[in-house]
Amino acid sequence: MRASRLVSLLLLLQTRGRLTAAELAAALEVSIRTVYRDVESLCAAGVPVYAERGPAGGYRLIDGYRTRLTGLTSDEAEALFLAGMPGPAAELGLGSVLATAELKLRAALPTDLAERGARLRHRFHLDAPGWFRDPEPTPHLAALANAVWEDRRVRVRYRRWQAPREVDRTLDPLGVVLKAGRWYLVAAADGQIRTYRVGAILELTVLGEPADRPDGFDLAACWREHADLYERSVYRAEARVRMTVAALAQTAHLFPPAMSRAAREAADEPDADGWLVTSVPIESIRHGHVELLKLGAQVEVLAPAELRERLTGTAHALAALYPRTDVGAGREPATDTDAPSGVRGVAGAVRGGPDAVVGPPRTALRR
Repeated sequence: MRASRLVSLLLLLQTRGRLTAAELAAALEVSIRTVYRDVESLCAAGVPVYAERGPAGGYRLIDGYRTRLTGLTSDEAEALFLAGMPGPAAELGLGSVLATAELKLRAALPTDLAERGARLRHRFHLDAPGWFRDPEPTPHLAALANAVWEDRRVRVRYRRWQAPREVDRTLDPLGVVLKAGRWYLVAAADGQIRTYRVGAILELTVLGEPADRPDGFDLAACWREHADLYERSVYRAEARVRMTVAALAQTAHLFPPAMSRAAREAADEPDADGWLVTSVPIESIRHGHVELLKLGAQVEVLAPAELRERLTGTAHALAALYPRTDVGAGREPATDTDAPSGVRGVAGAVRGGPDAVVGPPRTALRR
């Protein structure tokens, strides 16, 4: 542990320059007294670490001194190879750069570590886009990424959802983010930080003037705040529902995560029939109608009335579209014994058997 910490201290001074004992202690998660002892050990080993006193003082390496020691463990070497994302890197125009960097890294590592890292690449693969989604064309991504890197202001023609659909914007690009296979630009516009889908940029012009980047801007923190705000703001309404315990479990697979999580957290204790009452956040009546239909007869909307009426209309329309053909035509409903094996579950569902699709108890139906 101490040898690894000494290597880390040396590399911190080599990569960051002058650092105070307090900064080193925070980075290494040790006490300041431990930093003092480690610096003394490095000096005793012949590493030229110098201490400078005063308000601007700290520890630093003598000018020009560099170590070729990396201190990589086998796990760290494997993680570096796993971190490479050839797909997104190629979209950013860095595919060949990443390949060259990986080649250099492999050449610099000891043979056993290089082989472990290469073997890992053949056993693990990162596929960023979500299921059932074609890649979104992003013809301006590489130029935009270069503008972000060079801190250059850009002018874009952007297609948005509301009218007017196409607008011109002058932006100070701050970073790009890959989220579920979609690229987003985080940029400052009119004094506010906003996000733009890169695939919706129709035209891009990189300007010669420098971008205005806020001091201390943290892209990761900004994106987390934006994502949290979006999830909170998109659900503007709430549906009060009764559903089965099984339906509540199915929401984890059928609903977006925020909807399912809120439904589970708000759920009351189930009654003797296995039904419970909970609240489900929805974007709108139309959105709630589409999402709750996924649960079929295992959910009953209690409020709002407009959503209940819309689901009632859908239920009546479905009943008219799929009338029962086994009743009222002079014969009894099919049984499990006389039905083909492929439809026995349907017969059981009609009678409420073990294969039934659970619906509200008859005594609980409301008119």
